[in-house]
Amino acid sequence: MKKIASDSTYSHVAQWRFDKTMDFVKKWTNGDEKVLDLGPTNPLSEMMNQHGFAVDNTPEGIDLDFDYSSVEDAQYEILTAFEILEHLVSPFPLLHKAKAKKLIASIPLKLWFAEAYWNEKDPYDRHYHEFEPKQFDMLLDKAGWKIMDSEKWISKSKKIGIRPMLRNITPRYYIVYCERK
Repeated sequence: MKKIASDSTYSHVAQWRFDKTMDFVKKWTNGDEKVLDLGPTNPLSEMMNQHGFAVDNTPEGIDLDFDYSSVEDAQYEILTAFEILEHLVSPFPLLHKAKAKKLIASIPLKLWFAEAYWNEKDPYDRHYHEFEPKQFDMLLDKAGWKIMDSEKWISKSKKIGIRPMLRNITPRYYIVYCERK
């Protein structure tokens, strides 16, 4: 299996998270379902393809706050949303209109000791939301999804300091497997 990059700390941490995500995906899929992954092609959608999944991504440049046509395509049995919903101003309409029968989504959790991620140079690389699990659960419930399984993960860090230490003990990521109600 292709690894995502060099041996830098970020790549090591990201690879660990991607591997955990793939383990979760494989737990709830049989590999035969057609998958729509929200967002452009990314390391996770590439990993899913390497594992034999039939994965399509939403078209490059599509604004998912306005254009829901990709998720309204009934040919997809699984919708995946790996750390993309936090970038939307309103993820509810997209989740509500999705025709897929299954959803696997991960989000970064709100941390009490850090502000939401905000890249000043890239307007698409900003977190409009960083949810608490109960907020994300409510969003999914109202959008018509029933959570069947979930996990929380820490963000492993080899850095030294108070925030890195807190990141090693405080869950940063939340992943859910849902089915349509």
